[in-house]
Amino acid sequence: MHPEPHDELRVASFRDLDTTTLYEILKLRSEVFVVEQECAYLDPDGRDIEPGTRHLWFAQGKRVRAYLRILSDHGVERIGRVVTAPEARGNGLAGRLISESLAVIGNRPAILHAQAHLAAYYARFGFEQSGPEYLEDGIPHVPMKRD
Repeated sequence: MHPEPHDELRVASFRDLDTTTLYEILKLRSEVFVVEQECAYLDPDGRDIEPGTRHLWFAQGKRVRAYLRILSDHGVERIGRVVTAPEARGNGLAGRLISESLAVIGNRPAILHAQAHLAAYYARFGFEQSGPEYLEDGIPHVPMKRD
C-alpha cells in the first residue's frame, strides 16, 4: 500500500517557471477554459510574462492540479485563471490557492472576476460584488473586490 502523493504548493514569477511546468499550466487552462467550458479565446494573453505576475499552483510531481495567477495592476492585485484539474476537484485545492494568494497579496486591495455561480464561494474569502453581472464568452460573471 502506497501513501497518496500530496499536493505541493509552488509559487514563481514567469522567469522562474521551467518549460515543462509552463506547458502543464497552459495545458490545464486550455483543457478547462477552452475545451470543457467551450470558450474560444486566446488564453496566453501576454500577461503571464509581466514582471509583477505571480503564478501559484499545486502539483503532484510534474502534474499541475490547481492553478491561479496574480497580476499587479497599478496598486491593485488581480486574481485570475483560477482552475482545478477535473480529477483533483473536491479536495479544497482552489480554496487553499485563494488563501495562499491572499497571503502573497497581504494588505493590498485585490480584485477578481468570478463566474456568477461562484460569487458566494469567493465571498467566504472576503470578496464583495463590486459591479453588475456581465456575460463573458457566454458565461455570467461578476466583478468582485476585497479591500
